[in-house]
Amino acid sequence: MTKPKTKTEYVGLLVIGDPHIEGRQPGFRKDDFPNVILRKVEWCLQYAQTNRLLPTFLGDTFDKPRDNPTWMLGRLIEMMSGVDSIGIYGNHDCADPTLNDHDSLSILIKAGCLRLVSEQSPWKGTMNGRKVLVGGSSYRQSIPEEFNLPASQPKTLFDSDPFVVWITHHDIDIAGYENGRFKPYEIGNVDLLINGHIHRRLETVQAGSTTWMTPGNISRRSRSEANRNHKPTVLRIDVQSNQHTITDVEVPHEPHNEVFHDSIIEPQVTQSSSNFVAGLAELTARRTESGAGLHEFLAENISQFEPAVAREITSLANEVTDTGEMKNGE
Repeated sequence: MTKPKTKTEYVGLLVIGDPHIEGRQPGFRKDDFPNVILRKVEWCLQYAQTNRLLPTFLGDTFDKPRDNPTWMLGRLIEMMSGVDSIGIYGNHDCADPTLNDHDSLSILIKAGCLRLVSEQSPWKGTMNGRKVLVGGSSYRQSIPEEFNLPASQPKTLFDSDPFVVWITHHDIDIAGYENGRFKPYEIGNVDLLINGHIHRRLETVQAGSTTWMTPGNISRRSRSEANRNHKPTVLRIDVQSNQHTITDVEVPHEPHNEVFHDSIIEPQVTQSSSNFVAGLAELTARRTESGAGLHEFLAENISQFEPAVAREITSLANEVTDTGEMKNGE
């Protein structure tokens, strides 16, 4: 039975980046990731409630779109019931290009735990006396060049100079991210755009009157050097009558070396055999649930094969491990 929602007078937003909740261990993590990430989400929701902030999810709530463990879905519904949460869906949330009833995120939406926002259906409210709108563009949905309310809704809202936030889940071309497809641009009537999808913090970009931010996600899924320096944080946005304040809030987490297995590298072996030997050692010592050792081994050695053979090997590896770790992107 879901808890009734309590009426909250919000003073701001708490923006939560890409939890990637799943029921197994990702990559080379050595902790109990399924319970660790659920505790992080619960911490975020409790922090938001204590500080009267609206929880706002940037997509990829789940790492696998379907067949997530029932116990995990039950825990999520328990902790999110009675809390107003808004968000968008990411590429990991949907097996098809768009979200549908077969995807786990749809369960949270139908249970009243999460409300999707879009250009046609933004969240609207008042925070500290100022009108606030939160719209969004989920995975593969276009980001507008100018935001205007649908014809069925009053246009007079823009006369009051509302604070407009846009949340997205896209490949944006910002320094430090190699797979960007377009550069930030000014969006009419939008003050702040916050993008998920990219797992590490990137620099803030000002495009005309629109600020573009990339906060990174609240979990570390790989033991890369970029992740070694990444501190899981959420964005706290406090709204005042004529301005807003953005603060990074660190989500409780353990040090990198306590979360991930060490990489097994033998520096003394010759260059010709180092990649092969290191990969075999990793496969033997780290039989990870997600097949991360296999993928790292292939990444180091697959270039020696003809392109057609390499593609077939990669396809088979993805099939037997049910993971996209051999693919590009986040």
